[in-house]
Amino acid sequence: MKKRTRIFIYSVLACLLFHIQANASKIFIPMDADGQSNHLKAYGVAYAALKAGIVVDWLLNYKGGSFCMDQVESMERMCKLRGVSYTVISDAQYSGIVNEISNPDFNGDIIKLEKCPKVAVYTPGNKEPWDDAVTLVLTYAEIPFDKPYDDEVLAGDLAKYDWLHLHHEDFTGQYGKFWAQYRNAKWYQDDQKKAEAMAAKHGFKKVSQLQLAVAKRIRDFVTGGGYMFAMCSATDSYDIGLAADGVDICEVPFDGDGMDPNAQQKLDFTKCFAFKDFMLETNPYVYEYSSIDNTNFRRLPSKEVDYFTLFTFSAKFDPVPSMLTQNHTTTVKGFMGQTTSFRKEVLKSSVLVMGDFKPANEARYIHGEYGKGTWTFYGGHDPEDYEHHVGDPPTDLSLHPNSPGYRLILNNVLFPAAKKKPRKT
Repeated sequence: MKKRTRIFIYSVLACLLFHIQANASKIFIPMDADGQSNHLKAYGVAYAALKAGIVVDWLLNYKGGSFCMDQVESMERMCKLRGVSYTVISDAQYSGIVNEISNPDFNGDIIKLEKCPKVAVYTPGNKEPWDDAVTLVLTYAEIPFDKPYDDEVLAGDLAKYDWLHLHHEDFTGQYGKFWAQYRNAKWYQDDQKKAEAMAAKHGFKKVSQLQLAVAKRIRDFVTGGGYMFAMCSATDSYDIGLAADGVDICEVPFDGDGMDPNAQQKLDFTKCFAFKDFMLETNPYVYEYSSIDNTNFRRLPSKEVDYFTLFTFSAKFDPVPSMLTQNHTTTVKGFMGQTTSFRKEVLKSSVLVMGDFKPANEARYIHGEYGKGTWTFYGGHDPEDYEHHVGDPPTDLSLHPNSPGYRLILNNVLFPAAKKKPRKT
């Protein structure tokens, strides 16, 4: 090939490459209050992109924690079908956004989401999606998940997953302390029989012993690098179960014999993830586990004033809490549950508070590390149902597609997908 011909070919190829680069484009998904029509479905699109092998940039603190990915026809079509607001921008436009976020004076950062996390919800198979806010929002956002329960957990199956949610379980063996009000209800009696049969199947005399064994397997999952998320009663009952290792804290209605009279003194708070120095509620007629929950201590005139505030973290120096608090508002409607919130007096010093309600001196949203993994506890039952009661109809999330309270759950689901960055000093 003559030299002049080679030069011509190289010039043409260079021009083509420049043309392709100049016209390359991105799908930009805004997550601010005015720019996004369906925040919850947007997380599902990001998850679907990861599942398809597409890297997603999470733009922390930029337009409410926006997402950006290479323009792929299938993803653009998915945005349209799911009602997710997006725009197609050029690489040059995206470079401008990157430069803006990189400015030291801008509290933002870009986190690359690369791995599609495998999601599990620890829940019995007969539970309905509306029994738990996480299963409800995962279903609405179209994020797939498995439902391992006691058999699978005790068999070691948690190693298959990156992210685990604890359904509103009672890890103390007291059946949610529903006995006083619902002991004659068929659903309560059926649940008790199933739990006792499961305990016997695995060689335990009491349900509390089974639940402790499960709690320890979950602890091992976190220690090994897993991500654990819990809401409502699964938060405090989990730590109480661990602290009561080897101690009978259940009264007669729950396990057929009396509790250890010295149970309180025998608790080992060093085994807890988040809490210390709490007092057990031992009365079976009281719908409460301990002094961790602030439900009975808070005095609010009405739900109209019940809001909690998300803390603002430095995205460039503290990317983890920044990811977990991404939202289009820093003020989130409060919502109650069996465990509504956490009294700050019983939090360990290592616990990071990410959202609180100062008038009641309570934490609503907390996070910490354990071993190589992390845990996040979120108070309350349903972010869009202020006082959820047994038998209430399910929340229709199509009526709340921009729920900031539900966004916090989905932040946690995407968290394991992040490429880890070294902490800056």
